[in-house]
Amino acid sequence: MRSILNFNSSWNFYKATSDINVKDGAELVNLPHSWNALDGQDGGNDYYRGSCVYTKTFAKADLPQNELHYLEICGANSSADVYLNGKHLAHHDGGYSTWRVNLTNELADENVLAIVVDNAANEVVYPQMADFTFYGGLYRNVNIISVANAHFDLDYYGAPGIKVTPVVDGKNANVEVEVYSTELPTGAEYLYTLCDKEGNVVAELRSNEKKVNFTIENVHLWHGRKDPYLYTAKASIVNGADVLDNVSARFGCRSFKIDPENGFILNGEEYPLRGVSRHQDRLGFGNALLPEHHKEDMEYIWEMGATTIRLAHYQHDQYFYDLCDEYGMVIWAEIPYISRHMPTGRENTISQMKELISQNYNHPSIVVWGLSNEISIAGSDNDLLENHRILNNLCHEMDNTRLTTIAAVSMCKMDDPYLQIPDVVSYNHYFGWYGGETNMNGPWFDKFHAMHPSIPIGCSEYGCEALNWHTSDPKQGDYTEEYQAYYHEELIKQLFTRKYLWATHVWNMFDFGADARAEGGENGQNHKGLMTMDRKYKKDSFYAYKAWLRSPEEAPFVHLCGKRYIDRVEDVTKVTVYSNLPEVELFVNGVSVGKKTAPDHFFYFDVKNEGESTIVAKAGEFTDEGTIRKVAEMNMDYVLVEKGAVLNWFDVEAPEGRFSLNDKLGDIMDTLAGKLWFAKVGLGIKKKMDENKKDKDGKKGGGFNVDLSASGGLMEMMASFTVLRLTSMMGMANISFTKEELLKMNKELNRIKKPKNKKK
Repeated sequence: MRSILNFNSSWNFYKATSDINVKDGAELVNLPHSWNALDGQDGGNDYYRGSCVYTKTFAKADLPQNELHYLEICGANSSADVYLNGKHLAHHDGGYSTWRVNLTNELADENVLAIVVDNAANEVVYPQMADFTFYGGLYRNVNIISVANAHFDLDYYGAPGIKVTPVVDGKNANVEVEVYSTELPTGAEYLYTLCDKEGNVVAELRSNEKKVNFTIENVHLWHGRKDPYLYTAKASIVNGADVLDNVSARFGCRSFKIDPENGFILNGEEYPLRGVSRHQDRLGFGNALLPEHHKEDMEYIWEMGATTIRLAHYQHDQYFYDLCDEYGMVIWAEIPYISRHMPTGRENTISQMKELISQNYNHPSIVVWGLSNEISIAGSDNDLLENHRILNNLCHEMDNTRLTTIAAVSMCKMDDPYLQIPDVVSYNHYFGWYGGETNMNGPWFDKFHAMHPSIPIGCSEYGCEALNWHTSDPKQGDYTEEYQAYYHEELIKQLFTRKYLWATHVWNMFDFGADARAEGGENGQNHKGLMTMDRKYKKDSFYAYKAWLRSPEEAPFVHLCGKRYIDRVEDVTKVTVYSNLPEVELFVNGVSVGKKTAPDHFFYFDVKNEGESTIVAKAGEFTDEGTIRKVAEMNMDYVLVEKGAVLNWFDVEAPEGRFSLNDKLGDIMDTLAGKLWFAKVGLGIKKKMDENKKDKDGKKGGGFNVDLSASGGLMEMMASFTVLRLTSMMGMANISFTKEELLKMNKELNRIKKPKNKKK
């Protein structure tokens, strides 16, 4: 009989070494563990990337009594080697999937297990460039699985050994159950059992075949949030009364299609996919999350009303996929083939896709396999296209029940050939944050839909950053909670009213670690989340989605925005309220200032700002309360000042009528002198890129190469940023500037006159 022993406790951890015989400097840790839990979130793009060693001693007698013993590693980022008693047993590339190693033949009475984990830059394993921290460590569970010689396969891509394929047929479901196992011993057979949610046996049979079929009559469908009903398939290897091994998998019976006009269809009903993307890390933990962290994340996403989650940009913890099944989330699952195509990384994309599908095939929540994210940021070439065709074909060969998709970046042209490869397409757009205006989003999708009426199109990323900065006059790029709220109000109205969009995913549900970032006054994080990275604060925009996505019958509520924005200078201030109820009444110091209705769920009031006022928003039986206070001067605690910035905007000399680092690149490029200046700067940037492509041995490394002269879409996006903001954002591509370099650039810009008739 199979036994699973959790192996998380009492490991010796040695940082910055690959020596499995190291003795000094051990730190006693329990798993899950990441060595970048702190330095991967504090900014500077200087978190440790390299090899570390985990060792553990154990006695064979302490293992469950059985014939074979496998080590199961559920997440080691990003490459790892396993040694037992000094002998190398296995190597694995890919930091987000489960893999196993047979320890049996090398076990002694007393044993030393060593695992070398390496998250250093290379040209083989994805990801190597992306806007998130590549946390190193054994950051998920490690187990010992002990089985008999006759057992369900533990060597097949980390898969569970059982594959369940339900196909809905009218009121019934035909269920194929396939197992992967070693050869059956004489007299043994498989016992297959299907159970309903309550554990009652629905069907059962004994067979010598590895693939059998059942029919569930009057099947209870899995129907997303409304009814996430799950069955269980069990398989055992039995020999008489003895059970030699057993596995099980929950599954759901559902049908779906993605229609280019009507969006996502679940069980024959239109079921709009409106939700979020999720990164798996957390403040102070990195990727080393505990089960309660995953559960809390799901409960927040469910509370907001999401019907879908894009699990970006890699395979997530099996427990979280289980939660997706249980909570009825419709899932986009993907591999970390992201940002920069590496011709030498093709095999790794294939192996990571095989593991993703094999390990997650049984989850009814998953409907699409993601091939890549923003991989064409530097343009598509033949090798990139071939890589995508291979992955697309692989997905369909391994799983003919689901579709494939990609997340294309804004500057990818609508006629790019790689958009024709997957079954459905989504785009990452940040009009209104990274250039352009918020009102450009909807029309862009209309244009794509008109150009490609047969291709289902969605929005895989959109969002903007917000910290605890505040203003009554929100503007693009100010990092205030008020601008983020405005941005999402506009995007909700544009995206949610276009039913042809097969799915929309906010970037992101939670702020997440991105150590290269130096933005918004808190370095080391991407702050586009609807909640903070510590999960302690729901930003106002969280409630904008809740107002649209949760029905008043299910979860009536009212939310007063701006509760962290108390001190205000204006005589009349705008107060915003979100609610899924039809009418809101606002009270100031107990006196009603009126009632309003809002079909878009966003209620706006003008309130006199005198002294200190208590503001109460009331909708039905529900209230929310805050305070505003009249002040003579702006409270500078609400104003962004970059901490640790190389240079702040107010430190930049900007003579009247002359350009400076505080001007937008597009305005500078509108002049001949500006074009010449940028050409010179571009050469300097190219040199920095080339340097970043070399490691310490002078070999090609993990740098990012973009031909600025050829990337028209990229240039269009860059044109909307100030030069200073662009230089800070380039930290995400490992390109940094010293204060002296920035001051020199500013001095050069000061020599360039602004056109006198320049339109505002």
